[in-house]
Amino acid sequence: MNIVVIPARGGSKRIPRKNIKNFCGKPMLAHSITSALESGVVDKVVVSTDDQEIADVAIRYGAEVPFLRPPQLADDYVGTSPVVRHCIEELLKLNWPLNYVACVYATAPLLSQRLIAQAYQQLVSGNADYVFAAARFSFPIQRAIMQTESGGVTPFDPVSIGKRSQDLPPAFHDAGQLYWGHFSTWLDLNKRIFSPSSQMIVLPDYLVQDIDTLDDWKRAELLYKLLKQEGYL
Repeated sequence: MNIVVIPARGGSKRIPRKNIKNFCGKPMLAHSITSALESGVVDKVVVSTDDQEIADVAIRYGAEVPFLRPPQLADDYVGTSPVVRHCIEELLKLNWPLNYVACVYATAPLLSQRLIAQAYQQLVSGNADYVFAAARFSFPIQRAIMQTESGGVTPFDPVSIGKRSQDLPPAFHDAGQLYWGHFSTWLDLNKRIFSPSSQMIVLPDYLVQDIDTLDDWKRAELLYKLLKQEGYL
């Protein structure tokens, strides 16, 4: 059984109730659930939450919530991997026959069902521990500058600051959307997502949008509407 785990705690601070706030006609969380269920490679979607209202929304849109996440895994400092591991451990106790597990964020409305399937196929056809969505930095990070305490500036990488952009290797960042791995890989503390044993699917900039502020939210809604109009979503 292939499943998607969606972490969706109730304590969002910057955008209150972000995971179930209306986004282009339905709760934000519902977009991730729908994309996963329509991918053709996912048998079930499980939402890991500490919040009953979020659980009710998740179930309404086709996900399952077989348990509520304990408070110690629902604060501002807990990372994604411990939450996914906890979910897998709980499902194994319930005798779920797990195979591959994807983590999809609740705030990933630009994630399409096609990408979920593409990342899964890349994982099962290769030898990577994980396959995740990433994006390329538009400007060479080796030429970044930092501000000093006195208000001046200093190069982030003094060796590279004077080099031409085309002479520097591209750098990438996590898109914050999707991570596929075998369930046993998620449980292995020695195997990390961002390691030489993982592979990326590199997305164009217009498919990547963090949603941490209301301005981010408005930009994501505009992108979503355009992508929907163009038939991508």
